[in-house]
Amino acid sequence: MVIRTWGYLDEYQRERADILDAVDQVFSSGQLVLGESVRAFEEEFARYHGVPHCVGVDNGTNAIVLGLRALGVGPGDEVVTVANTAAQTVVAIDAVGAVPVFADIDPGTHLMDPGQAAALVTPRTRCLLPVHLFGQCADMDALGAIAAEHGLSVIEDCAQAHGARQRGRTAGTMGDLATFSFYPTKVLGAYGDAGAVLTGDPDTDAALRRLRYCGMRERFHVDELPGYNSRLDEVQAEILRRKLRRLDGYLERRRELARRYDEALAGTSLTLPTVADGNEHVYYLYVVRHPRRDALVRELERRSVFPAVHYRWPVHTMDGFAHLGHTRGSLPATEAAADEILSLPLYPSLGDQDQERVIDALREALDAV
Repeated sequence: MVIRTWGYLDEYQRERADILDAVDQVFSSGQLVLGESVRAFEEEFARYHGVPHCVGVDNGTNAIVLGLRALGVGPGDEVVTVANTAAQTVVAIDAVGAVPVFADIDPGTHLMDPGQAAALVTPRTRCLLPVHLFGQCADMDALGAIAAEHGLSVIEDCAQAHGARQRGRTAGTMGDLATFSFYPTKVLGAYGDAGAVLTGDPDTDAALRRLRYCGMRERFHVDELPGYNSRLDEVQAEILRRKLRRLDGYLERRRELARRYDEALAGTSLTLPTVADGNEHVYYLYVVRHPRRDALVRELERRSVFPAVHYRWPVHTMDGFAHLGHTRGSLPATEAAADEILSLPLYPSLGDQDQERVIDALREALDAV
């Protein structure tokens, strides 16, 4: 039996009846675009986070694009973010004409280092965009203080941190707005692309609603540009509504699996995940480090366990971002992590026996390398 990093096929088998019922409900309603399911999901997702406004969009990348646009970030503005993230975070910054500026990371948590971020602020800086990577929050107290000192906006990239908390606050409630992806592998995943933006500000909410619908306040009348066709699909919204009711259960199981890994792998040559003080990790990914990562991955694959690497190439080293002028060595902690990290299988439907198989295979692989 092969065990992979993701378990959405297993999840589908467990939740198939409810998912197909959601699809049938939408198709039978005749409301296929911006209907009752989107409205209800927006209300329920906002209520889960204790914020007034949620705007559903078509994917997590466009959630960032629209969020930046709604805050007035545009050509020539600088946005401080990190290079150890899914490239979509930075693609979104580029899409609005802004310039991504990369802060290095804390080598323990792999999250944005606030001291590094503060040193990068210039008169052109408009926004901080921390990524709540792997399932825990960046240091929002420190980053918020930097933003307040310099008059900057803060966007939380919560694509990997649904339900994570920091000092009693839920991820997505600590900045000017927060963006979410509901890609199928996420903690709260759809069955296709989907995203959302949370905000506490009614004017930002109104701007986001115009932006996602071609700059229209009402149908067929464009009031402003730019505008995008970036609406959350009704089918995905209804599936997400139902899965949102199970989110806390997903989180409980993820944390249980992470505890089992922590206990079983303590004392090995792996560097296990570090949880920052005040954080409640949701373990979207269980990321470990090893100096012979690639050899270890090969040995695991020989034993039918297929881990993943998030992320093998830091964004600043990618050919598509060569115009930014970075060279290898400019972000040493980020680059060191990229050479050593791997993500072990962890998802709510992963059974205890299958996890034991992963652990046994990992111990054998560690002996082999």
